[in-house]
Amino acid sequence: MFEYMKGMIVEAQIDKIIVEVNGIGYRINSSINSASQVKIGQVSTLFTHFVLREDEAHLYGFVDKEELAMFKKLISVSKIGPKVAAGILSTYTPQRLGAYIVSNDAQAIAKSPGVGKKTAERMILELKDKIDDSQVEYDQNFFNHENKNNNEVVDALMALGYTKHEGEQAASAVRDTSLSTEEMIRKALNWLAR
Repeated sequence: MFEYMKGMIVEAQIDKIIVEVNGIGYRINSSINSASQVKIGQVSTLFTHFVLREDEAHLYGFVDKEELAMFKKLISVSKIGPKVAAGILSTYTPQRLGAYIVSNDAQAIAKSPGVGKKTAERMILELKDKIDDSQVEYDQNFFNHENKNNNEVVDALMALGYTKHEGEQAASAVRDTSLSTEEMIRKALNWLAR
């Protein structure tokens, strides 16, 4: 309905932005990331999405199209509403969130407000095929930490008598960037013992 709004920023709070367009002030719900990028008194463009429910109507807006695109993907996931989606985008940039989805990191996603482990796993399941690699942001530490942990887990499992193939399968199955190497080894051993 509304593709974007261009107007004077009247107010910017943690989760909302007030934009004056032709003498009318529009309340636009947003993420902390977008709200922190606008400046009061300046003309800005916000890319918007109109949400109509039985008893309420809300406008959500973001400073760039990538954040809006990720917002739309998030609200397409069952049991994720627009408020939770905006909260997730307040925690992570769309590119970082995409990296967590592609790498199956439910634990990192679950750190967002209103998102538990099951919701994070559902998000990964429903969105993994919809995330384009060009939309994903990996920094060097993301890869280095993950590869170092995986290599250490595989080496430890091989020292315990497992084959390299078994070790790689187990390390891949229990990969979680928020766990220490020791915790991943324990989880890998449990996975192999199943």
